Amino acid sequence: MFASASVNGVPVEVHNEDGAKRVVVTKNLPGERWLQILTAAGCRVEVSQHPDIILDNATIKKLIGDKCDGVIGQLTEDWGSELFEALKAAGGTAYSNYAVGYNNVKVPEATKRGIPVGNTPGVLTETTAEIAAALTLAAARRVVEADSFMRNGHYKGWLPTLFIGSLLQNKTVGIVGAGRIGAAYARMMVEGHKMNLVYYDPYPNTRLEEYIKKYSELLRHSGEAPVAVRRCETVEEVLREADVVSLHCNLDDNTRHLINKERLALMKKDAVLVNAARGPCIDEAALVKHMQENPDFRAGLDVFEDEPAMAPGLAQLPNAVIVPHIASASMWTRSGMATLAAANVAACVNGLPAFNQMDISAYLEAPIASLPAAAPSIVNAKDINMKVL
Repeated sequence: MFASASVNGVPVEVHNEDGAKRVVVTKNLPGERWLQILTAAGCRVEVSQHPDIILDNATIKKLIGDKCDGVIGQLTEDWGSELFEALKAAGGTAYSNYAVGYNNVKVPEATKRGIPVGNTPGVLTETTAEIAAALTLAAARRVVEADSFMRNGHYKGWLPTLFIGSLLQNKTVGIVGAGRIGAAYARMMVEGHKMNLVYYDPYPNTRLEEYIKKYSELLRHSGEAPVAVRRCETVEEVLREADVVSLHCNLDDNTRHLINKERLALMKKDAVLVNAARGPCIDEAALVKHMQENPDFRAGLDVFEDEPAMAPGLAQLPNAVIVPHIASASMWTRSGMATLAAANVAACVNGLPAFNQMDISAYLEAPIASLPAAAPSIVNAKDINMKVL
């Protein structure tokens, strides 16, 4: 049960009205566990019902008001000096992004004010890898083009040349960024399609390499052709060799426009480029031009350089598969993200330490009363001298 109210003219749903700690949530979140965690921690939870999909700073400041202990915000919001100053002035002691990434958060501005910044790692790996795999297959096999063809009534009968795409079996997949998501995607493509793997990462992923070598031995003992794995010294080497390239890198000064006009020109004419990482890793205007000039080149994109906008011409490209940032959109993952964000805020507003360990399963599975007495993931814990378990 909840009550409807208004905060400085912004409509909200209020849960646990008598809670001693006021927590603002800027968007409705999936699942129920996150709300149970906050209410069990003595929080009054106010969930914005503002009709705008992306809230501006003025609206968020209205929601924060004069008294606010913590906020769960979104990756579409601009959490910098303005909002952290408003939160600090309202007595806030916690902010959590409802995302594993936090490019929208100027963490030093929070640190300057002693505000912990939480994120939600550990629940997006397989879900994001799956969408990258789905985009790969949809692009390579021209699924979206064929779907549109059918829906528009153009199918008059089977033809030998109708929507011929690319077979992935025994080809080469390349990944840029071999962290948890990149490695999970690589395994899906290697195991599912017997693809060889080339990857670029500043740090070798020896665990991934050993896994694929053992899988290759299994194939060999079963009478099948083995697969190979190799870490490349440069991104360019991956782009030249791979039939499919999937981006799984962070966004920073080194990876902004990592894929540009010059690097696109290195790729095979019929390659598939997949991005479920960060939109600005690709120079989107250069990609559009490359795909216009090379109709056999295909792309599967979950993220965009200037979301929610797309570069002019992208939406008209039949060789592009485009989806609206849904890589984390499984119920298990999205509700798990909400759980972790809520646990971050619930712990911080009550003065508890940070957990900051790889295995966050206890937050997702244990009874609420048995959760670790700590915030799952605080990215600036060290910088604000926050105790870490």
